[in-house]
Amino acid sequence: MAAPRSIGSLTVSFGLVAIPVKLYSATQSANTISFNLLHRTCGSRLKQQYLCQKEGVVVDRDDMAKGYEFAKDQYVMFSPQEIKALEEVGTHSVDITEFVPVESIDPVYFDKTYYLAPDKGAAKPYALLTEALKQSGRCGVGHWAARGKAYLVVMRPIGTVLSMQQLHFAADVRGANEIEVPKTEVRPAELKLAEQLIGQQTAERFDPQAYKDDLHARLQSAIDRKVAEGKEIAVSEAAPAGDGKVIDLMEALRASLEKSATARAQVSRLGPRKEPRRAEAPAHAEDAAPARTPARKAGKRSS
Repeated sequence: MAAPRSIGSLTVSFGLVAIPVKLYSATQSANTISFNLLHRTCGSRLKQQYLCQKEGVVVDRDDMAKGYEFAKDQYVMFSPQEIKALEEVGTHSVDITEFVPVESIDPVYFDKTYYLAPDKGAAKPYALLTEALKQSGRCGVGHWAARGKAYLVVMRPIGTVLSMQQLHFAADVRGANEIEVPKTEVRPAELKLAEQLIGQQTAERFDPQAYKDDLHARLQSAIDRKVAEGKEIAVSEAAPAGDGKVIDLMEALRASLEKSATARAQVSRLGPRKEPRRAEAPAHAEDAAPARTPARKAGKRSS
């Protein structure tokens, strides 16, 4: 894998300390498999064009303008110069305005991540800020302007490397209280089984290397076969539908726990198992349906 290349330079400031740094993307799209649109009959690549809905003609890019729809089919038009004048001026610096506990930021706010490396002569203050953040358990919150936009960012250490993560502004994040969740009573026995299942599948820490992109592997394998042999790729049939048997939540939890030999003794103390029962048709559409067995999910074939 090629060494990462810097995509820009910044100055990180806190108090009277200024740290020149180099900016690197923390993620890469090199492994992303993308497809182009082709003409099915001849295999030529298609070109995107914009049509005027009123005149029915193809519009060149030089004749395009941006407009904001303030009412149905009514627009105010902006020239490129007007939009340019409204854009945020790039600062090439991040001013840390406050330090907050890392755990106080809900992950829903996190967006794109960058790595920062010390530029020439900045190794000492860079190491100082990184270690101070690590020891305090805090991250620095600041503002950054680039590509005509303003960003809210946080600085936090990842090992010995200082990272910069863009955050969504509060207005861009929906509150969880906007989602309706019916109030449901949880029985103590159900809760105990669920906690045992969580304990059974608990790891000391998250290991991203343990999870692989199976879709990427299937796509790459199919592409390699197409290129090398010109084979047609067979579409696998959808998974067979379940047999209609439904068990209640307690039974699903028991079945999950009993997969582990270490949990069987604990489950046996809760009493004999119930026989699975079929779901009865609810009297009203809003009646809650009983939980289905997690191990059997019916797949639907896309049309």
